[in-house]
Amino acid sequence: MKKWIVRVVILAVVGIGLVYGGILLWTKVIDKPEDRFDSDDLAAVVDVTTTTVAATSSTTTTDAPTTPSTPSDDELTGLWTATTGSEVGYRVKEVLGGIDTEGVGRTEAVTGTLVIRGTTITETTFEVEVATIRSDSTRRDSQFAGPIMETSIHPTASFRLTQPIELGSIPAPGATVTAVATGELTLHGVTREVSFEVSARMENGVIGVLGSIEVLFADHDIDNPSNGFVTTGDDGLIEFVLAFARA
Repeated sequence: MKKWIVRVVILAVVGIGLVYGGILLWTKVIDKPEDRFDSDDLAAVVDVTTTTVAATSSTTTTDAPTTPSTPSDDELTGLWTATTGSEVGYRVKEVLGGIDTEGVGRTEAVTGTLVIRGTTITETTFEVEVATIRSDSTRRDSQFAGPIMETSIHPTASFRLTQPIELGSIPAPGATVTAVATGELTLHGVTREVSFEVSARMENGVIGVLGSIEVLFADHDIDNPSNGFVTTGDDGLIEFVLAFARA
């Protein structure tokens, strides 16, 4: 009888080890979460070999100038619209079967505008179709679009700049400038004021903007979806890299 008990215990321990090892292998090696957007992504959205610049009547691709020069006030002043290459998503800490990992979802269903007057960004808005956000898990996506974000009731999330951003001077092509953006974030039907750092770069007639917004889910009436197997953090990040072309 004692030998039988020992064998059951050993099999149980081995089984738990295999499950734990499988989760560890999956989350850390096979299906690692996507990296955060960074300066390489910012450089990519202003590279015309990867970004299509939308014109008012047609879509064209423009070759980069051989000797780029700093744009004038007139070249910057006006309305710019979000174009291909723009991407927005979320990042949240998860504990999956005892293993620390991250849930990451992204979408390119982004619209937005940027208004510039000389060296001042006077207006900025961008809007995301929340139901189009996809991660590496259909189960997570179903929960995200359903009981978590309730996209049938709140189909979009948006940000609107409420304070102008003064750049001081026009950055040279390829140079990255940083600034603090303050505005209203509307998520899950709840609007809150937020401030966060952004990096911007202009090249090849495209303005790229990179940043992330910290979100406390309770501030937007978003329930924590933790269950017996997956534990989710109470906060997360909205990450974005946006490309704007002259309207």
